[in-house]
Parts: sequence; C-alpha cells; structure tokens
Amino acid sequence: MPRRQPFTALCRALARPTALGRADLHIHTTHSDGLYTPNQVVELARRSGLAAVAITDHDTTAGVAEARAAAGSPVEIVAGVEITAEYRRCELHLLGYFVRPGEAALGSALTRLREHRAGRFWGMVERLRSQGVALDERALRERAGSGALGRRNLAVMLENEGQVGSVREAFTRYLGDHGPVTLPKVRLPVRDAIALVCGAGGVAAWAHPSYDCTRESLAELSGWGLGAVEAEYPAHRAGRSRELREMAREFGLAVTGGSDCHGPEPAARAIGACSVSADELEELRRRARVE
Repeated sequence: MPRRQPFTALCRALARPTALGRADLHIHTTHSDGLYTPNQVVELARRSGLAAVAITDHDTTAGVAEARAAAGSPVEIVAGVEITAEYRRCELHLLGYFVRPGEAALGSALTRLREHRAGRFWGMVERLRSQGVALDERALRERAGSGALGRRNLAVMLENEGQVGSVREAFTRYLGDHGPVTLPKVRLPVRDAIALVCGAGGVAAWAHPSYDCTRESLAELSGWGLGAVEAEYPAHRAGRSRELREMAREFGLAVTGGSDCHGPEPAARAIGACSVSADELEELRRRARVE
C-alpha cells in the first residue's frame, strides 16, 4: 500500500467542493433504469444547490466517470452502486459508496449481475409478446445497449409506446413482483456483496430499508461489515427516519439518504428532494477512508 502523503491529502481535501450544502446519495442514470443521463444529473444537482451526489446505478458504476467529467469542481460526484443482494431469502438492495470503479472483484460480480439482467430483460420481452404486447424491436435494441436493464426500463417503454397509461399501470398489469411477465433475479448473498464493497474501498449501506430492518437484522449485518443505513428516503415517514437513526447510533452505523431519483416523475423523488448533511457525507467518507 502506498505511503500516505499529508500534503497530498490536504491538497485533495482543499480541492473538494466546500461541503456546506446537502448531498443526494441515491440517484440512477441512463446507465441503468434512470431517464437522466449523467450530464443531466449533474446539471439538475447544480440547480438544486447540492454540494454532492452519488451515482448509484443498479449493478454498474459506468455512469460515474461521465458524471465526473461533466461536474468539474462545483458538484462532488461520489462513486456509488446499488447491488441486487439477498438476505434471509428476501431481496435486499445494498448501496456502495466511495468504491473504486475499477476494482476487479467488484467489477466481475457486477458484470455477472448485468449479464443476468440482460437475459431476464429479453425473457420478459418474450413474455409480453405471449400476452399480445409487442414493443418496437429497434427501440428495444437501442435501450439494451445502454446499460443495466430492469423492469422499469420495460415499464417506461410500454408507456412510451402507448401500451399502458403510466409506469405504475405497467407494473400493476405486467411487471409487479407477482406479475405475469416478471422473471426472478439473480441476487448476491448480502454478506458477499458487503465484502465486495468493502474490498473496493467503499462503505456498504442498506438501501431504503423497510420494516424488516430490525435491531436483530442490523446487528447481524453490521457484524458482516455493513457501515451505514439509508435513514432519509422519500417513502420514509418522519417517525421511521428517526427510528432508523436511533438504530444506526445503537450499532455504530453511519446514516445516508437520497431521492432514489429515476427521472422527472414522481416529483417526490426529484434530485435533491431527499438528502443528508455535509457532516453525514463526511462520516461516510471517513468510514471509506477516502483521502
């Protein structure tokens, strides 16, 4: 490991954006199932007065470099990812912050997940056809080449082609968890996913924890290396956010939060609609040991 240089670390710290503003640490781009390009995310972050955003696409870090190129210095871009994981036979989404995008082990695991996503995507397209719902083949091929694919991609395409009235309707009719088109996902064991994030120099956080996030589960996951919990989230009521913050303190975890923005709708998930403070971002940075 290279020896740390105090002066270099100081220069890097001074070069960072002044962390006086808020940080939205959960944003998706066109590299997964978001509608905004990384460049558009950066512009919207500027307009929202954010000091930092995390690009947390599903099972890919491909949007990070593009966002950083667009951001310059006014907006810090945190390298992130949202990993499809499994805990106690249920799906759990794990956020990784300050990861090294080029880390081999993490990259290999994400590639496997994306390959499965692609197969699942085309399998659901075939199931839609069997339901009498055909989508434009050219549009499908163009979308398939742009990043990690999921149900939301199909839902947006169904809406765009007038097959349904809204993304919500697409999920209700076809793509919900028990819908006639939905196929199962490949999910990494959460313990393995946490180890991959930590091995890539990052800090792992439980994304949008529902009420299965209990003291018992947090005790187990923190023992496996979980470093944070997403306490600020658009769907959380104020009481739930307070409860999650209390449990985070109890188990020595950091807190994170963000809009989970996928595009212009719903307004409650617009970029900057949900965020954490500069101090909370710095605590995540400290845990990731970022210079």
